[in-house]
Amino acid sequence: MFKQFIGWKFILVTIAVAIIAATIWFVSNLSAKIQDEERKKVATWVEAYRELLKSGSDANLNLATEIVTTNTTIPLIQTDAAGNIVDSRNLDTTKISQNPTLLQEQLLSFKRQHPPFIIEIDAKNKVYNYVYYGDSLILKQIKYYPYIQLLVVALFIGAVLFGLSSTNRATQNLVWVGLAKETAHQLGTPLSSIEAWLEILRENEANVPFVNELTKDVDRLKLITDRFSKIGSVPKLEQKDIIRQIEDMAAYIRRRAPQKVQIGVHTAETELPVMISAPLFDWVIENLLKNALDSMEGKGNIDITIENHPAVVTVDIADTGKGISKMNLDKIFRPGFSTKKRGWGLGLSLAKRIIEDYHKGRLSVKNSELNKGTTFRIILRK
Repeated sequence: MFKQFIGWKFILVTIAVAIIAATIWFVSNLSAKIQDEERKKVATWVEAYRELLKSGSDANLNLATEIVTTNTTIPLIQTDAAGNIVDSRNLDTTKISQNPTLLQEQLLSFKRQHPPFIIEIDAKNKVYNYVYYGDSLILKQIKYYPYIQLLVVALFIGAVLFGLSSTNRATQNLVWVGLAKETAHQLGTPLSSIEAWLEILRENEANVPFVNELTKDVDRLKLITDRFSKIGSVPKLEQKDIIRQIEDMAAYIRRRAPQKVQIGVHTAETELPVMISAPLFDWVIENLLKNALDSMEGKGNIDITIENHPAVVTVDIADTGKGISKMNLDKIFRPGFSTKKRGWGLGLSLAKRIIEDYHKGRLSVKNSELNKGTTFRIILRK
């Protein structure tokens, strides 16, 4: 089980997680260093402001003035002891003039971010002001940069994976379509030959009984060939009574099912016309019924419930077989996946393609429980 995870996908995910962790760690350290530098700058600004208030020597005054005026990046708000704003710097004055409450909101934000610096205005009367500051624009950009980068990378990876998935799905479709058409082509030649031999055998009246039985099998093979030939091309949808279609197919499977298997069709309607391709739709029903038979191992019930809704028709095919494990529920419609020893894993994949691509409906597992059974649901638009 562990070996399944040691693949290129797991390695790529591990590398991606490592890069993300390293990026966040590096940016966090860088942000902390810049934040510390900005605090030192604010402390220097506060000291220079104090020098201006003392009005000392001209040299000190000029130096203090230069320090105070050169801070153009770190936003500051100065308040008195009562919390009234007396000064602000490096804030968007246009937005503040349009929204007077914005300055108070910024002050509350600064109080949450950093502790204030205290400026002594009047030592004798113990008058103090408080300087609050916030992060500079550069620091904010650095903090949010890794998350924006990760979002862009995630979107890019998602787009690439979606493209690869679509390409892979299209390639698989081409393979299955080519296989189906080639199968139909290969069956056509021997069928024509068998039909000719049957006509010769029919000339002898003694051969008529078994010739008639052989003719039924040939007709069945012709129907299968016709189904394969329609894969890959857009089928012509015709209005058919879906109840009659399902009852005919149920009767066909019933004749070939073990005696201990009961197949029932349940509906409150007498007739229900729906636009379908009859040969392909019959193929879907036949495939689902045969899968149900295989899962029951010779005994049990298969119940087909047809319901008429305002916009759609639903067909539920429920069996009392061995069910599908949760691990396999997401895999059963994948081409090539099969739990049978001799299965090709094409039946459910083609059935889903027929219902969803050709009939614009939906085929899904309504519910399944191990050792109790499975219910497949078909939804067709009316």
